[in-house]
Amino acid sequence: MTPTQPPMRHIVHVHYHDLAPGDPRYPQVLDLLATISARVQALPPDAAIADITGAEKYFDRDPEGLAQMIRLRTLAWTGVPTTIGAGSSLMLAAMAAAVTEPGGLTVIDDTDEAIVAFLHLRPVAALPGVGPATARTLIHHGLETVGDVARTPLATLQRLLGAAAGRQLHERAHAHDPRTVVPNALSKTTTVSHGFDRDELDPDEHHRAVLALTHQLGARLRDDQAVARTLTLTVRYADRTTTSRTRTPSEATAHTLALTRTAAGLYESLGLQRARVRALSLTAELTDATAAAHQLTFDPDDTKARRIEAAADRARRRFGVDAVLPAALAGRRGRP
Repeated sequence: MTPTQPPMRHIVHVHYHDLAPGDPRYPQVLDLLATISARVQALPPDAAIADITGAEKYFDRDPEGLAQMIRLRTLAWTGVPTTIGAGSSLMLAAMAAAVTEPGGLTVIDDTDEAIVAFLHLRPVAALPGVGPATARTLIHHGLETVGDVARTPLATLQRLLGAAAGRQLHERAHAHDPRTVVPNALSKTTTVSHGFDRDELDPDEHHRAVLALTHQLGARLRDDQAVARTLTLTVRYADRTTTSRTRTPSEATAHTLALTRTAAGLYESLGLQRARVRALSLTAELTDATAAAHQLTFDPDDTKARRIEAAADRARRRFGVDAVLPAALAGRRGRP
């Protein structure tokens, strides 16, 4: 096994605490991180990754020293505490950050021995791309840790998960992650969230929460004269881990029915079944509604739905946000 691949890179995954969606401090902490590395990728609303390989010689510090610098500068200049993971790939850095106590720092050494020692003890669900349904399949066949997966022949994994998914899992279990940090500008986004009063296992309640989120999001977008280019559904589980899925609608939209169809598809793709869900959030990447094109349709149901939506918006502006709600949301459990 060759856990690492040349050329050696050093990546940091930074999680910023106490940042709400749209917090004005988030662009500030990204700008600060950019003073240390030119390759910074924003992960809204509260994280970022950076390739610090070139910064090591400039600052005369090793990866741990640079991570300490990032943590101290961020706290001193913005007051935002951080949790940081560092490793030789995006995957290892993110996994290191995930197991680090809030405010702490975990650095995985470059040696094969250190990488294997860290990676093989992790549960299979810790690998990127392994959602609850995939994890259940692997555990059902006795593959509970990353080490178990790494010792399993590629052909066996492909029989269990399919050719592409099996190969990707095999590569990641052997620490092969060819992804690179892609510098990006911070996109304008908006997020709506729904927390349950208790860890919720009922898929019907999950669906009702998704409906509530799309109803809230659609109204917000139309009020702001914005449309969603992409939607990301994030599920937070009872053990505080999260899974996210992103999908691009056929056209940018603020239409609640279209948002609901896309979000419902995202939920179904997760295969949650009886997962213990603590919260759901829906994030939209935005663009100006005046710059978006709407595909004309001769579907009378779509036309009727949009007219009803416009009337509901007028009623909501006059009588309050809950003046008009879908019947399925009556008496729903949970908190916004």
